[in-house]
Amino acid sequence: MPVYQMQRLLLSSHSKDRRIYSESLHQRSLAMSSSSSSSSSAAQTDAETLRLKRINSSKLYLHVIPSKVPIIYSSYYDISFLGIEKLHPFDSSKWGRICRFLISEGYLDKNSIVEPLEATTDDLLVVHTEAYLNSLKNSVNVAMITEVPPIAILPNCLVQTKVLYPLRRQVGGTILAAKLAKDRGWAFNVGGGFHHCCSGRGGGFCAFADISLCIHFAFVRLNISRVMIVDLDAHQGNGHEMDFADDGRVYILDMYNHEIYPFDMTARSYIKQKVEVATGTTTDEYLKELDKALEVARGNFAPELVVYNAGTDILDGDPLGGLKVSPDGVVQRDEKVFRFAREGNIPLVMVASGGYMKTSARVIADSIINLSKKGLIDIAGR
Repeated sequence: MPVYQMQRLLLSSHSKDRRIYSESLHQRSLAMSSSSSSSSSAAQTDAETLRLKRINSSKLYLHVIPSKVPIIYSSYYDISFLGIEKLHPFDSSKWGRICRFLISEGYLDKNSIVEPLEATTDDLLVVHTEAYLNSLKNSVNVAMITEVPPIAILPNCLVQTKVLYPLRRQVGGTILAAKLAKDRGWAFNVGGGFHHCCSGRGGGFCAFADISLCIHFAFVRLNISRVMIVDLDAHQGNGHEMDFADDGRVYILDMYNHEIYPFDMTARSYIKQKVEVATGTTTDEYLKELDKALEVARGNFAPELVVYNAGTDILDGDPLGGLKVSPDGVVQRDEKVFRFAREGNIPLVMVASGGYMKTSARVIADSIINLSKKGLIDIAGR
């Protein structure tokens, strides 16, 4: 056989071998991809099954007798330990002061307040990763999240009982508030509103994602499928925005000062209705923007539940909010949101969220009194 024919045969044979080998690799790759996809799908199914089991077995949706009003609070909410609460601008005793104002002035019977249970680890795992919850066993991590540096040197057992336990109680209150709102039309958790925390990260004094947890519980236990978050804290609510990124069941209206923390551009891209206001925004300017925003939201989405994050750090003089809204402006703001929900016959959950002045508690109490006088809520009990 001539040499050139032999070379041609060898080249043809090598080409055929390469083609067979390539096809074999491709088939193996497809098989591995299919196997990986199946494994991933199975893992997601298992995770969702476990989430449903945790929600359905939770004790947080406790029975509330008719004589109670849908105001949720526990004396365990307040954080007070060796003066560390004074090392952050946040007034960590404001929750109790709100209730004391309402009780002492005769608007609320202390025996009619609903006391929530603590959110357990299983409850928290409905949203949070195990890795994140384990990170809270390190006092340094908790110090960074709460922005109180001395916490870093405390034994973690003290951090758990004196700092994180009060916050877990407040989480239980926010979750329970959705059940009460569905039953009574509204509910106010005097604490909660930790809107900077998402499933795997905390920050800005927010260690647990109570808003996200509240909504996931409502999806399952209350058979709710459409939720609107109205976040009117001065800061962007980047936590719940990350948790519900691209989730069509949740519509987020976030009105915030874009010139302050957290500057989370990724989370901003997940806001369905973004209303950015500037440092120095006055009461009239703020309320006009809110009126327009609520009208747009009404046309864009038909919620079965509204979660209202009612931070008072929009108050003029707040050291972190940067806005110039008067106390009466806050009262009017809350009334507008309640009217928005009540006119649509939509259950509303209100959480206290941020507010970094001693006057915040007084303003919140005045707002609750105003809502009662306007007939938007009933705090007289039955």
